[in-house]
Amino acid sequence: MSISCRAFAGCLFLALTSVAPAHSGELSAVINGKSFHLNASEEWNENNLGVGVEYQFASESRWKTIVMANGFRDSSNNSTFMAGAGLHRNLFASERLQGFYIDAGINAFVMTRDDVDDNRPFPGALPSLTIGTRHMGFNLSYLPRKAVEKLYDAHMADEGITGIIYVQFKLNVSSLLAAD
Repeated sequence: MSISCRAFAGCLFLALTSVAPAHSGELSAVINGKSFHLNASEEWNENNLGVGVEYQFASESRWKTIVMANGFRDSSNNSTFMAGAGLHRNLFASERLQGFYIDAGINAFVMTRDDVDDNRPFPGALPSLTIGTRHMGFNLSYLPRKAVEKLYDAHMADEGITGIIYVQFKLNVSSLLAAD
């Protein structure tokens, strides 16, 4: 039994509105938006609209632990849901430019897709790069060709694809809720 997109969005809305401003980590609303099917020979849905949440636990080190959940339209234009966690390292940070930073890491997750194993949850892991400020940012993930080949049934294979890049916009809800 799969969860509907409307029910998923309702759960995310409740999670966002019930968070107390005094929590110690950072909560972000995520808007899934775009994918790029590199060198694809077929047409794919690259408008991957959807919503999600991301929570980054407080840390004094350059290592950051993140949990996330998302629902979006996938490359086949079907509803897809994922939840997981990530370990990222801060590569650059500056208080200038409203706290500009660059983080890189890996996200492990469980995902459902209509075109993979009859929508049964399956595990995955992808490299991730985040570029942003203390108020907003962009998450970028990359799915290499080998992973595309292993993930999809033979009838879904696109001989031209060399990889897929996913882009998400994130808005730091914690900074909006904080009283300055």
